[in-house]
Amino acid sequence: MEYDGSRYSGWQEQKNAPKTVMGALREAIESTLGAQAEMQGAGRTDAGVHALAQVLHIKANPKRNLSPAQIVDAANDALGHDIVVLAMEEVPERFHARHHAESRRYLYRISLRKNAFAKRHVWWVREQLNEVAMREAAAMLPGRHDFSAFHANDPARPDESPIVVVESARLDRVGEELQFRIEASHFLWRMVRRIVGALVKVGSGEFPLADFAAALDGDVRYQDAISRWTAPAAGLYLESVRYPADLASAIKPRRMPGANPAKRATARVLPPAKRRGAVPKRSGLPSRKDVWRPGNSRS
Repeated sequence: MEYDGSRYSGWQEQKNAPKTVMGALREAIESTLGAQAEMQGAGRTDAGVHALAQVLHIKANPKRNLSPAQIVDAANDALGHDIVVLAMEEVPERFHARHHAESRRYLYRISLRKNAFAKRHVWWVREQLNEVAMREAAAMLPGRHDFSAFHANDPARPDESPIVVVESARLDRVGEELQFRIEASHFLWRMVRRIVGALVKVGSGEFPLADFAAALDGDVRYQDAISRWTAPAAGLYLESVRYPADLASAIKPRRMPGANPAKRATARVLPPAKRRGAVPKRSGLPSRKDVWRPGNSRS
């Protein structure tokens, strides 16, 4: 699906933000199916962020017998102009849009001139930018880095590791735009927008390449400055989500109770006294050391 996130408080449904992309989609899908649905997207885009190819899964017991194409048409009729379901297909029951995704790719559009039609979809940067320096900085991004200086603390994931492996990153000149693309298995909260803001500061000469490289190594001395440079949400797009080529084989089958052959083998080989949790038989009264008394325990 694709959407213009300008009017929405992000993708994820929230109690204090009723107007979300997922909330609008849920209303349309459940109305179409005549049943409640479980839904999950591949990525949580923030308020004002767009998507060119968001992926989600829907699980439901529909009361109407509709084909995927009919569901797409009915949902699009119920949705506003800025959310579009592009395609739908049946997948294995255990498919999960977020867990089975191998990578996500984001696009950020920087306009080099004032644009009368694209204000909500680009970031207009007025300064003259050194594109060569920006490309050098972007070339440092692929690989494993500590992005502590480039992300905001996520209340929903307080213990999330700042280590991210970036698969690819590049900056291209397209007409009067600079288009930055970055792909990784996952991203930290506001990480992409802060990277873009730092790249622009590199281009303006305010953030030397050596300092950018130090920040990529986890130097948190730059965190406050980078947070102030966070690029606007308007220019950011979830561009694509990549899944395994053989999706069916990548989805693990549901394990049935007692289906672990290793545990069965252990139970057969070990005598009863050696099995986990087994209590050896004793005869007679317990000895003094077998009786728990206050002060005998160690912590």
